[in-house]
Amino acid sequence: MLEQITPLVLTYNEAPNIGRTLERLSWARDIVVVDSFSSDETLEIVSRFPQARVFQRKFDSHEAQWNFALNETGVSTEWVLALDADYMLTPASVEELRSLKPGADVNGYSAKFTYCIEGRPLRGSAYPPVTVLYRRAKAFYRQDGHTQRIVVDGSVGELSVPIMHDDRKPLAHWLQAQARYMRLEAGELTGAEAGSLGWSDRLRQMRFVAPFVMLLYCLFVKRAILDGRVGLFYAFQRTVAEFILSLFLIEHDLRRVVSEKSEETAGKVLPADLVKEAEEQGLRR
Repeated sequence: MLEQITPLVLTYNEAPNIGRTLERLSWARDIVVVDSFSSDETLEIVSRFPQARVFQRKFDSHEAQWNFALNETGVSTEWVLALDADYMLTPASVEELRSLKPGADVNGYSAKFTYCIEGRPLRGSAYPPVTVLYRRAKAFYRQDGHTQRIVVDGSVGELSVPIMHDDRKPLAHWLQAQARYMRLEAGELTGAEAGSLGWSDRLRQMRFVAPFVMLLYCLFVKRAILDGRVGLFYAFQRTVAEFILSLFLIEHDLRRVVSEKSEETAGKVLPADLVKEAEEQGLRR
């Protein structure tokens, strides 16, 4: 089935990652890279792969960027493989794609991930499965919090072989990204109706609880404590992300309280002595 698949990859300053990702796509006749005007060596690295076609588009949202990649880049195959620049296929992943024989009612496949820290795989992570393979004519993207969600018209199967998630960008970049992501996520959580949220999002709304739950979840449920330093790094990283989200939610609460008090003060009737004083000053004029 490989000849029926075109990989799509989004990039922005992905020099530490993109080369390793594209190396694992040597089987593809055509690779589409949509770049948000990277200022590092990303495009230089991509140029080393002759089957990669580059399109540059100013980033406005994940939804718009992915829909552009899907519909405006001349993809001709029936299926597309949508990858972040830090997603790496393994030989087993490629072999599974090669042997896939989807039924007519199957229009997509989701994949689980093996999360890596500096190339070392973890026993488990909080990273959710993602629909990465789908029929081009049966899917579109919509914005969901800080990222995008693929909507597939039809049933979605599951790939059995996980994809490697191995982001080698520095921690400072990750912190900046989390500040952007969690600001959007906080807006999504505060704007949603309570009944529309799943249990995990309702938990994340618990400002002073969620970060500590995430720490325990990563350490013990996902067994990061058994992965040594890289496991502790991952657990602390995810906890920091939840603290950032909690701070944005608390900031929203504080601003709402201040706004309500301002409206309350503005709506109060002035005391009688102040009204009398104002009237006297008016008469003097």
